[in-house]
Order: sequence, then structure tokens, then C-alpha cells
Amino acid sequence: MVKKIFRHFDYSIVIPVLLLCAVGLVMVYSSSMIVSITRYHTSSDFFYNRQKMWLAFTLVLFILTMLTPYKLYPKILPYAILGIFVLLLLVFVMGHTSNNAQSWLQLGGANMQPAEYAKLVVILYLSYVLSKRQEYIDNIKKAFFGPMGLVFLILGFVAIQPDLGTGSIIFAIAVTIMLCSGISKKTFFRMLALGIILLTVIITIGFFTGQFTPNRIGRFTGASDPFTNAQGTGYQLVNSYLAIGTGGLKGLGLGESVQKYGYLPEPHTDFIMAIIAEELGFFGVMLVLGLLGFLIFRILMLAKKSQDPFASMICIGVASMIGIQTGINLGGLTGLIPITGVTLPFISYGGSSLLTLMVSMGIIVNISFFVNYQNKKQKNTENIVLHPNNTSTTSD
Repeated sequence: MVKKIFRHFDYSIVIPVLLLCAVGLVMVYSSSMIVSITRYHTSSDFFYNRQKMWLAFTLVLFILTMLTPYKLYPKILPYAILGIFVLLLLVFVMGHTSNNAQSWLQLGGANMQPAEYAKLVVILYLSYVLSKRQEYIDNIKKAFFGPMGLVFLILGFVAIQPDLGTGSIIFAIAVTIMLCSGISKKTFFRMLALGIILLTVIITIGFFTGQFTPNRIGRFTGASDPFTNAQGTGYQLVNSYLAIGTGGLKGLGLGESVQKYGYLPEPHTDFIMAIIAEELGFFGVMLVLGLLGFLIFRILMLAKKSQDPFASMICIGVASMIGIQTGINLGGLTGLIPITGVTLPFISYGGSSLLTLMVSMGIIVNISFFVNYQNKKQKNTENIVLHPNNTSTTSD
């Protein structure tokens, strides 16, 4: 079984993941060494060592999920949904507050962010439910109202923390999977209009319930014109611009960033790409974005090749998670959208994010095994039909 998996899965998915993790580990060390000493009063490799331990742990999970048939996940999905609701509830009971959000649970010496795990649960849930409703997928009420209710319940828990960045990603992932579930063009536009209406209602409710605090409004004004208040709401963005602009084509050199010396408050998480731009320049940024873009492309091609709607929608969900999270992170550090605290996939420091991504990629690699195996088997069968006397075509 293991031999067949390593023969048939797509190495063009595995290699970019490993390269991104390697680049991320190096950049976490480079970007966090000053913060570790000045803010946390510990050794320069504090965050590097923690990220290295998380990477080792998640690589084990990656291998385990890679070897686990993806068709088994519907059986454990009810327990996963129950588990994520328990974790989200525990956040309000015994959660740890960081950056004005009560989003973390402390277990021993490790922190975990349940909202990160909710992304994968939503992907698996919607993929399974909608794959079973293909016969009446154009009936919005019958096919989508139930799944949308559970997704909005999860979104409610995440928004109350408040973690609007992760909530936005979950909402966008859910919309993407629903729009790619096999619906007709007419239903597509009806769903799109419904999504816009729901988003407008959510924003309106948030406005009248006081969710738009001065601090959150400051993120919008800071993004639109950071230089008018460069020492206040625009502080992080101005220093992000300085880091990006200083790097040029080749960068200042690995470890030579100036902005990580206290100018960027979160150089190893939200703004790690700004440090990459400063130290490795345009070429370093293009390397990371190229690997992420290629990975997303390969996952989407896998979704297209798969004949199983469940597998295809999982691939679409994971690809959208990586793409949307990358877009929000880059949008925040370039001022295109307000800063939300969203990390850069595989690169930024963060165990919960890395765990979700590596488990997701393990599932994707397992899907690639089944898809490639079935396609090869089908091809061999066609060759037998076309060339019945050629017995060599039956070998696997």
C-alpha cells in the first residue's frame, strides 16, 4: 500500500510544500531574533525553536493524513464538527487574549487557535454534504440552507472573539466551495447575490451593535492613508513600505533587515513578507509567491482531474484557503486592505496555522494518489481494449 502511494502521488505538490516550510523556518529565525530578545527577553532562536518543533510535529501529521484514505473522513466528520464547537466554546471560558482578541487556548506550554482548525472542518463538511446533493444542487433551499446555517454558526463563534480575519477567510472559502459545487450559471449568480446581501446584513449588524470600534476603524484609515498618522494607525504600514522599498531587487541580505529592530511590531507573523522583501528583495518575494502560486495551480488541476465530487471540492477548498489567506496577508502589508492579522501560509510563525495547512496538504496528497492511480488504471484498461494481444499494458 505504502509503495503504491509513493509511486502514484504527485511530487509536484509535495516538493513546493517542503520548500515553503524550509523558507518559512529560515525567515522565522531571521525576522524574530530581535523580537525574541527585546520583547520576550529570551534567546534569539526562541521562535525558531518553537516553529521547528511545530514543523516536526506537523510533518508527522502530514505523513499520517497522506497515508489515510480521504474517503474515511466522512465517518469522522461528525466528531470533528463536535470537537471544533467544543474548542470554540472553550475559548470563551478559558481562552487567552492576544492583540485584543480572545482566540487562543493554552495547553501546557503550547498555544492553539481553534478558529484555524475550523477552516479545514468547514472544507471537509461542505465538500461532503454538497457532493451528496448533486442531484438537486440547483435547489438553493434544499441543497444549501442547512450547510450555510452550520457555517454561519461557526462564523458567529469566530467573529465574537473577535477574529475578523479568520472569519473572513472561512466565509470566502465557504462561498468558493458553494459556487464551484456544480451549480448552473443561473444559480451561481443567485448564490452570489445572496452572499452579497448576507455580507451587507452582517456589516450593518456589526455597525449598529458597536463592532466597529475606533481601533478597527483606525485600521481602515491607516490602510487608506497611513502617512497622515504615521506614528499611530499608519505606523505598521509605513514601516512595511520602508521594508519593501529598501529591499529592491536583491535585498539587503539574509539577516540584514533594519525594520525588524522594533519598527515592525509583528515581523515574524503578519509582516514576514515585508522582511523577506527587505532581506531577499524582489527575487525572494517572487520565489515565495511562485511556490504558493504553483502549489495552488497544481491543487486546482488535481480538482479538475478527479472524478469524485467530494475530492474535487476538497481540493478547491484547500486551494482557496491558501490563495485567500495569501491575498489577505499581502493586501494588509501593502495597504490594499486593512491589516487583519492573517499569517502568510507556510511562511509565518504559528503552530495552529501550520498544523491546519500540513494536514490539509496530507489530504491533498492522498487524493492525488487515488486520482493518479485511477487514471492510470483507466488508461491501462483502454489499452487492453485497443490492444488485447499486448499483455504488457496490463502491468501496474
